[in-house]
Amino acid sequence: VLFRSAEECIPDDEFCAVDENTGALVRLTLVEKERMFLDCLQSYYVSGREVLPDEEFDLLKEDLSWNGSNLVQMNRNEAKYLAAMQAFNVGTPMMSDVEFDALKTELKEEKSKFAVTTEPKCYIDSGICTVTMDEDKFRNNLLYLPAGVALFIGWLGIGFEIIEPFIRVNPILLIALGTPGIFAGSKIITEDYLFPKNKIVYGPCPSCEAENRIYFGDILTVEGFDDVATIKCPSCKVQFSVQRESLRASTVPK
Repeated sequence: VLFRSAEECIPDDEFCAVDENTGALVRLTLVEKERMFLDCLQSYYVSGREVLPDEEFDLLKEDLSWNGSNLVQMNRNEAKYLAAMQAFNVGTPMMSDVEFDALKTELKEEKSKFAVTTEPKCYIDSGICTVTMDEDKFRNNLLYLPAGVALFIGWLGIGFEIIEPFIRVNPILLIALGTPGIFAGSKIITEDYLFPKNKIVYGPCPSCEAENRIYFGDILTVEGFDDVATIKCPSCKVQFSVQRESLRASTVPK
């Protein structure tokens, strides 16, 4: 659906759409031009069909460039990623979740600004809102603290109660000698017994932007979220899902 502007479109200065009923030139908003650009990419990557002739596509791309749109400043993988996002949001995915996650991971490693959406975006066509969350490394590291503290105290106890009566050991040296074992032990105890497959992520709710935190993994013998976490935002009560690997959060289609 195209929204007509009250001002007349000037084809020499900008990209214009044509009204199918009247043949009149229609001026598009920047959002509509970006949507048309993504539709062209999606059609090309999914079916190989060109929505616009090369001349019109180049004019659309030049128009977006003059208007400061970031869409025209992307490489092949970024274009494919955005086309996949567009297809997913209208309910016609062009690739599997595994392929999408692999593509997104590759773009994130390349520091692509298109692979990480830190602010929620909602799409009128599908009613889906999406955002990319972040891994909470600080809180994740805190999970190793209980096992680390217990092993540290146990090592000091062994040092002063068993070794000290026979050989006088400098406390700093004792701690230094025990650090590798404490680190390795806390990692094994935490990841194999206390918090298996642990991962904590945080970010704004795709719908209301209230901050949420999600824990992936198990706690002792209690099973938790594995590959996908589905939760309800405490603030707006909207249900959304989060992918463990890509950290992509999206609401349920309305």
